[in-house]
Amino acid sequence: MIRLIASFSLLASAALAAPDGATIYADLCSSCHAQTRLGGTGPALIPESLGRLKGDKLEAVIAEGRAMTQMPAFKATLTPGEIAAVASYVSAPLAEAPLWTEAEIAASRDLNPGYSPATAPVFAADPMNITLVVETGDSHISVLDGDTFEVLDRFETPFAVHGGPKFSPDGRYVFVMSRDGWVQKYDIWSLQEVGRVRAGLNSRNIAMSHDGKWIAVANYLPMTLTILSTGDLSVAKVIEVTGRKGTPSRVSAVYQAPDRESFILALKDVPEIWEVATDPDAGPYHDGFVHSHEAGMEESLAAEKGLFARRRIDVSAPLDDFFFDHGYRNLIGANREGETGVVVNLDVGREIADLPLPGMPHLGSGISWMRDGRRVMAVPHLNEGRISVIDMTDWSLVKTIETSGPGFFLRSHDGSPYFWADVFTGPNKGQMHIIDKETLEVVKVLTPEPGKTVAHTEFTKDGRHALVSVWEQDGAVIVFDATTFEEVRRLPMVKPSGKYNVWNKITFEDGTSH
Repeated sequence: MIRLIASFSLLASAALAAPDGATIYADLCSSCHAQTRLGGTGPALIPESLGRLKGDKLEAVIAEGRAMTQMPAFKATLTPGEIAAVASYVSAPLAEAPLWTEAEIAASRDLNPGYSPATAPVFAADPMNITLVVETGDSHISVLDGDTFEVLDRFETPFAVHGGPKFSPDGRYVFVMSRDGWVQKYDIWSLQEVGRVRAGLNSRNIAMSHDGKWIAVANYLPMTLTILSTGDLSVAKVIEVTGRKGTPSRVSAVYQAPDRESFILALKDVPEIWEVATDPDAGPYHDGFVHSHEAGMEESLAAEKGLFARRRIDVSAPLDDFFFDHGYRNLIGANREGETGVVVNLDVGREIADLPLPGMPHLGSGISWMRDGRRVMAVPHLNEGRISVIDMTDWSLVKTIETSGPGFFLRSHDGSPYFWADVFTGPNKGQMHIIDKETLEVVKVLTPEPGKTVAHTEFTKDGRHALVSVWEQDGAVIVFDATTFEEVRRLPMVKPSGKYNVWNKITFEDGTSH
């Protein structure tokens, strides 16, 4: 009898046990997201890739699915407790950091067998005035005619596009990257996807080389820089990122420096900046002691030269956000945890000035323009309702412009006397400040959609129109007359975020981020 009672107790305990998220994942999720959780037809389900998608938001996605994607709803299959268990399981870190080698990258390459390159654009619109709108709500990009604002195409992207698309120098192709490392190539002329490849497991952004031959991918996981051929998305090189003292580092971001014919890397975990050459004749770059630079007399350690040669620049602290002057001689860098910025001269390879930039500056969204014969830069702050304007000749603070809340993006155009600054968080989120570039005074505050997030401005090729995003699931892109600030048109979109005009990007137009 005692044994019988004990057996019933064990069965009751098992019946009352909490749902096993790992088992449910293996049964229902692994076919799309892989047993390893590193992704397959669906995205990677690891903390590094999920980002802010956690807790109730993650459970809602599991329950309701995602519109316009292959992610189904599981609310009819799983109980709320089981959904919570799966969410908890995929939110937990992996037991071991996974590898993603050149072989795995090459094996992931998936070229579109139906792709047929057009000999000329298949549309009548100006190909230089195309604007891409990233719709994060259902992982799509809309291709807009910048003159009529008609949607020419809407194509599916990898999950969680991040870091801004990059165009080939002729503006024909665009490359898009997702947080879980997928790089997609799309032919704007043909309105067709060319293919995609997975360059990392958790990636930050991409950069295009000066000649359009290479795309560099900054990775958090693994801690590498992946360089791909733009022609066929094949792997050109995978560079492990390790500091002078042997400390591995995540790559916060990679930037193109066309005037220098190189990529510039921001490293998260070591006090170094890396410059990686895209010039076959670059270098040599010396990591260690050099006895003599006279012809035939060099004695050095760890010299690199040629294509993808690396040059290290030591800095006083890790810098994870960059801005560049025209000509890419000077880099302005900041650490998101710090209260200052520094100017690094890339020619001599050292810091030359400090900048007062409190309130978590967002240098990657800074802009510059000519004012009174001198070039100035403006930087928003993520924690404060202010914009810092810096003289780029002597690195002095010109003015602090007060706004109604912390902003994320600044944008302008050479053809406009104003720049536009959003308020991304706080009680006044959704306000858009229009600021005179000469007087540095706020001339207008717009509230296009009260209570909703309104952010990220992009201009058309001629600067006549400004496009802003209502950054909501049932959102829109609002087209404004850039002179009168009157609304011209409203285009319904699914949580639109960034917008990218071909001409502005490939010409490095004043007023756009680079």
